[in-house]
Amino acid sequence: MCEDCGCGDTRLVSVDVHERLLAGNDRTAAHNRGHFFSRGVTALNLMGSPGAGKTAILEATARHLGGSRRLAAVAGDLETERDAERLRKAGIPAVAITTGSACHLDAEMVHRAVHDGASLEADYLFIENVGNLVCPAIYDLGQQANVVALSVTEGEDKPLKYPVMFRNADLVLLTKVDLLPALDGYDVAAVQDALARVMPRPRVIAVSARSGEGVAEWVAWLEGLRVPGELRPAPLAIGVREVSHG
Repeated sequence: MCEDCGCGDTRLVSVDVHERLLAGNDRTAAHNRGHFFSRGVTALNLMGSPGAGKTAILEATARHLGGSRRLAAVAGDLETERDAERLRKAGIPAVAITTGSACHLDAEMVHRAVHDGASLEADYLFIENVGNLVCPAIYDLGQQANVVALSVTEGEDKPLKYPVMFRNADLVLLTKVDLLPALDGYDVAAVQDALARVMPRPRVIAVSARSGEGVAEWVAWLEGLRVPGELRPAPLAIGVREVSHG
C-alpha cells in the first residue's frame, strides 16, 4: 500500500501528518498551476482504474486532433514506462513517472516532470495518474480539470463505491462503449444515476477509443476549457523544494 498517504494502514500516518502533507502538496500544486497558466497550458488530471482505457483515450485524442494542437503527457505508474512509450508512439511527448510504492501522483512529482521540458510547451498537458480509484482524487496537481475514465467493464456501481473520486470530477468518460453489445444487462442509465448522486455537476461522455465514438465530443469539451477568461491563475508557492520519491 502507499507509504505516502497511508491508505490501507492507519499506523503509517496520523491525521495531523497527513494534513501537513496535503498542505505542502497544495503549495506545490499552486506553483504548478501558476506555471501552466503563464504558458497557456491546459492541464488535466486523468484518473481511473487500471485498464479503464486512459492511455487509449489519449491515443485517440491525438489521432482526432491530427497535430492541430500541441499535446504533452505525464504518465504515472508504479513500474515501467509502457504507457509513456505508447503515448510517444502516438505522437505525444510524454514523461514517465514511476512511483515505486505510491498509489498516486503528487504535485511535486508533476513539478519535476514538467520541468524536464516539452510539457510546458503544449496546449494540453494530460497527467495520466496511477491506476486507482481512491488516492489520486485527494491530491491537487495544479490541473485545471479532473477527468475520470470509467470503463463499462467495471460495472455500474463504481461511482457509489468510490464517491470521492467522482465527486471531484469535472467530467467522466464512459469508456469502451463498443463492448456494450457483449455486456448482457449492462445499464447505462444506472451509471448515469449513480454519477448524478455523487457529482455536483454530472457530465458524462460515452467514448470508444477503438471506434472513435464520442471522441469528437470529448475534444470539443477540451476546447471549451480554452475559452478566453476560463483559465484562472493561482498564487505561486514560495520556496518549493525538490524531494526524491521512490
